[in-house]
Amino acid sequence: MDDQNNILALSNAEIVMQLGKRFKEYRLSCQLTQQEAANKAGISVVTLRQFENGKMYNITMSNFLGLLRAVDCLDHVEELLPEIPVSPYAMQQIIKNKPKRVRHAK
Repeated sequence: MDDQNNILALSNAEIVMQLGKRFKEYRLSCQLTQQEAANKAGISVVTLRQFENGKMYNITMSNFLGLLRAVDCLDHVEELLPEIPVSPYAMQQIIKNKPKRVRHAK
């Protein structure tokens, strides 16, 4: 709960800075150089270096997804915006409209 409250107090630029620092930790744990990670992500080393050092506040979504792919974390993107669960009312309507039996014409 504290992590969520902390992130709510940060500006977008501060969040991007933290993501850059965290990405660097992932890159190092994957034993990738900046050059290797940049090549895998399809971005320049300068862009990667600026992101990791917190100097790039407007990294594109495409570049960010490439970076996640480079460190095998792309599967976590779905956690950013999970699908909205079906509301109880909508579920009740689905069940109500579900056929009770099937009849074939003779």
